[in-house]
Amino acid sequence: MTTTYQVLITGANRGIGLEFARQYAEAGWKVIACCRDLEQATDLHDLINTYPDIQAYALDVADFAAIEALASELKDVKIDVLINNAGVYPSSDLNHADTESWLHAFKVNSMAPFKMATAFMPNLAASRLRKLVTLSSKMGSLDDNTSGGSYIYRTSKVAANMVMKSLAIDLKAYGISVAVLHPGWVQTEMGGPDALIDTQTSVSGLRKVIEDLNLDNSGRFIAYDGKVINW
Repeated sequence: MTTTYQVLITGANRGIGLEFARQYAEAGWKVIACCRDLEQATDLHDLINTYPDIQAYALDVADFAAIEALASELKDVKIDVLINNAGVYPSSDLNHADTESWLHAFKVNSMAPFKMATAFMPNLAASRLRKLVTLSSKMGSLDDNTSGGSYIYRTSKVAANMVMKSLAIDLKAYGISVAVLHPGWVQTEMGGPDALIDTQTSVSGLRKVIEDLNLDNSGRFIAYDGKVINW
């Protein structure tokens, strides 16, 4: 009997999230693909036409009531892997760091992963794999910061890292393993055309990291190539 696993991915309409959906569907997984504007997600709809095991849901992760509503709708669904991929990257520097943009970045990049984790904790705990990951960045590493700037993005990712580190401790009792993932500098709308790797390379590596994740190595900050990143 073939085992079918299920993954939930936020921000699945483009870039890394879309590639996660494609690769997991290709591997025979059931995919719950979430994105803010489902009507405009043409690439995701094209993917669904190829892989019928992808189910798409509209979800703005900044809307916590919407997260709770989706969790209620999916309350009987076992989620083996939850991937917090949705994120924002507002520009900021020494002379400009808009307060409202900063607050929104914290809500999307830092608070939403926590809300997703708590809302879908029963789904994860009921599954076989029980894995929770959040896409972060080396830009959220204090150790790696040698260039300064990007105040909003950096601080929101540092906060996300700490959220996940605490979740790794608190969710261990439920058998849920947790990791913070660095996808590399990827050729996406956020990463730009000069980035070093494509989405296929990044996601292939990240899927291997997720596959190797367990309770013994839970709570680490890992790059797509398997290297541990200093906080």
